[in-house]
Amino acid sequence: TGERTAVKAEPSRARVMAARGVPAEACVGQLVLPGDVLLLPAHPDEDSERLRLGAGAARRGRLLCGPGLRRSDAGLVVTKCGLLRHRPAGGGGGGAFWVDSQQKRYVPVKGDHVIGIVTAKTGDLFKVDVGGSELASLSYLAFEGATKRNRPNVQVGDLIYGQFLVANKDMEPELVCIDSSGRASGMGIIGEDGFLFKVSLGLIRKLLAPKCEIIQELSQLYPFELVLGMNGRIWVKAKTVQQTLIIVNILEACEYMTAEQRKQALSLF
Repeated sequence: TGERTAVKAEPSRARVMAARGVPAEACVGQLVLPGDVLLLPAHPDEDSERLRLGAGAARRGRLLCGPGLRRSDAGLVVTKCGLLRHRPAGGGGGGAFWVDSQQKRYVPVKGDHVIGIVTAKTGDLFKVDVGGSELASLSYLAFEGATKRNRPNVQVGDLIYGQFLVANKDMEPELVCIDSSGRASGMGIIGEDGFLFKVSLGLIRKLLAPKCEIIQELSQLYPFELVLGMNGRIWVKAKTVQQTLIIVNILEACEYMTAEQRKQALSLF
């Protein structure tokens, strides 16, 4: 009597992942939580290889760390709640891991193509609203063929489609409307006509996927122009205002529709 028996509780999955870690490849497609530790696959021939960040820093056999993950000595530490995704190695690269999360506010990432709204002119720079925590800057020389004498005709309120040249937490985001060769490549001022609206970042990633069924089905309905920004903004222009609004309504609703429901909705037009 009076003796106490210690009962050892089974550790939860979250505690095990946070303490010891689990192989990253075993968690692909599963829900991961902030604080989880993901172990990278071992490469005996490349023990000296370390995880490198950045899209342009990939070398053979080296993995890339995408959004929602942070490098640590133990492996990868999850910083966002979502589904773990993996891009297999190929083309001389070692693949990549990232977390697919339903994030509301857009965080600028270098190389992302976004749709911005010009809010002000300050000297040789334009201030552009990209939906982030601060405005991005855009130089008048960051357009194809622009010179000190031949300046682009950019006005406050214009829509800009460009990509981030600089994007980190310690510096002001910087946009450009040219690629590395100095060509526009579809970037620049978006036409005055059309309709601009905002959707979730998850839907944007789905629409930008290769051979997206949603875009293919809509293209059979009406001819239209479409600009997709990684910041969740979409610009659409069809032949008539009615056709434009129909496409907008379908795009906004398709995030919550199954493929069968979407086909039934398209059959009504």
